[in-house]
Amino acid sequence: MQTILGAGGAIGVELAKALIQYTDLIRLVSRNPVRVNPSDELFQADLTNKEEVRQAVKGSSVVYLTVGFAYSAKMWQEVWPRTIRNAIDACKEHGAKLVFFDNIYMYDEHYLDRMDENTPVKPPSKKGKIRADIASVVMDEVQSGALTALIARAADFYGPGIRDKSVLTETVFKNLAQGKKAFWLGNVHQPHSFTYTPDAGKATALLGNTPEAYNQVWHLPTAPDPMTGKEWVDAIAEVMGVKPKMMVAPNMMIKFMGLFSPFMKEMGEMMYQYNKSYKFDSSKFVAHFNLKPTPYRQGIKEIVERDYPR
Repeated sequence: MQTILGAGGAIGVELAKALIQYTDLIRLVSRNPVRVNPSDELFQADLTNKEEVRQAVKGSSVVYLTVGFAYSAKMWQEVWPRTIRNAIDACKEHGAKLVFFDNIYMYDEHYLDRMDENTPVKPPSKKGKIRADIASVVMDEVQSGALTALIARAADFYGPGIRDKSVLTETVFKNLAQGKKAFWLGNVHQPHSFTYTPDAGKATALLGNTPEAYNQVWHLPTAPDPMTGKEWVDAIAEVMGVKPKMMVAPNMMIKFMGLFSPFMKEMGEMMYQYNKSYKFDSSKFVAHFNLKPTPYRQGIKEIVERDYPR
């Protein structure tokens, strides 16, 4: 049995699709789980509840933690420490391996233009501090020999069928499709990497089923030639067949919008990621597995064909 804690989100769905080539014993765990594959087993659980997670993990050989909580530093402070502890304790009790799907918020902002698995950890935000702490908890257990686990990290992501939690979907794809101006955060002339969710799902499944991949950090395959904000908008508009109309939101505008929008308020501390060159290096993964990431323009084409057909 391979179990996904936090199934149903953009990553969890793609992971479930990819896991079927390794096993037909897949358990999807969330508050309201929905089958991705016909043979999926559904298990309803609150991941902050220790006993419910314990029961959800029972009988599993590999556990994937892909949950995405509401975008709030206050909420993260409350739920993430409990969730990571529950997952670790359940895996230790039942002898399961843990695959933790992570982001890059913990990295030193001065290294955003060259992020790899050895980038210094020095989070510049509240949310980054939380991510650094929970990643440290996982690797401390690994180093003690009490847990077999790995951390799979992605850049900001984009992909087909994403309902929320993707800035590129919410501010560019949806706006252009509705005849509105794309809304780009920060400096439109800086390059910004995005991980394609189908690639992330396939790569995470591959890592979970590769014994030698454990007890280390991996960057998931991400195209190495990121476009600038303007290039992203131009490319998406071209595939959609619309004009590349765009509005740029500088820091001051984000602060003002934060007075009225909880999401924009939370984005304030993360704006450093959109004002600098943001390049995500996944060469370690690509070299080891020879699994190349989807080129950006191909990813855009697949998203438009699925989600915004003309």
